[in-house]
Amino acid sequence: MSETLLKKCTWALSSCSEEHYHDHEWGVPIHDDRLLFEFLILEGAQAGLSWSTILNKRTVYRQVFDNFDANVIARYDEHKINGLLANPGIVRNKLKVNSAVINARAFLEVQQEWAGFDNYIWQFVNGKPLQNAWNRADEIPSQTQTSALMSKDLKKRGFKFVGSTICYAYMQATGMVNDHTTDCYRYSEIKAKFS
Repeated sequence: MSETLLKKCTWALSSCSEEHYHDHEWGVPIHDDRLLFEFLILEGAQAGLSWSTILNKRTVYRQVFDNFDANVIARYDEHKINGLLANPGIVRNKLKVNSAVINARAFLEVQQEWAGFDNYIWQFVNGKPLQNAWNRADEIPSQTQTSALMSKDLKKRGFKFVGSTICYAYMQATGMVNDHTTDCYRYSEIKAKFS
């Protein structure tokens, strides 16, 4: 059956980029540290903006942020940061750009302490995706007790732009939680593959 004929989460129908992201990435469990770091930075950049804005800037983000290599970003200096703030291809918010550098440093510390960021972040869901069963989009929470705990611990470790709502969006994006609505074709696919 063609993907265009399948029932999908309502938010995925807003744009082609969101639909593609929904169909191929959103809710799929991620265990690759580089990609986990990428989503941490992108979710923080999204604060106060729409996800479609970030998706449309994602290619430029990957180029100017050295493909989200935390080892490189952790060494960014003032000159590099000023160059990023002059680039219209990303969100030019000084706090958000600076937070990427701060988060890269904190990320590397967690990576070393936990033998991988994946080991650290997935402990919040006991290493297994949470399978929700929302019938409608308006049932899906913007944050949970788990995202609040994650936020608190990340902040304690020095991370920025990691409030509870951002953490929950991060959990959804990285597949720590399956928040596709039950009538969406991806809900059962992801549940069957990753339960």
